[in-house]
Amino acid sequence: MSNEHDFEVFDFVVNDEDEVLLLLYQRDGTPENPKITLYPDDNSAVLHRNDNDEIVLNDIGDDIFDSLAEADKLLICEITRSEKEEDTQIVNAYEAEICD
Repeated sequence: MSNEHDFEVFDFVVNDEDEVLLLLYQRDGTPENPKITLYPDDNSAVLHRNDNDEIVLNDIGDDIFDSLAEADKLLICEITRSEKEEDTQIVNAYEAEICD
């Protein structure tokens, strides 16, 4: 059974080329003109998925901000919630513009 706190779970993945991917659980609605605003001094960011959905991301590591320093977009993958990890699927993959 899921609850509202499931939406607060997220993870950043950095590949060998220092490219960053944000993983989070599937949200209601479709991403439309997504943007992310970074707040490195507060170790946080705000993802604006669409006009009605804003996600606050807290406790982001300094290494993630370092990897995003030269980026202008962030790849985001939304995954399904499943009891078995092998049943998890990507349901939305999109880029969000990084705003200052």
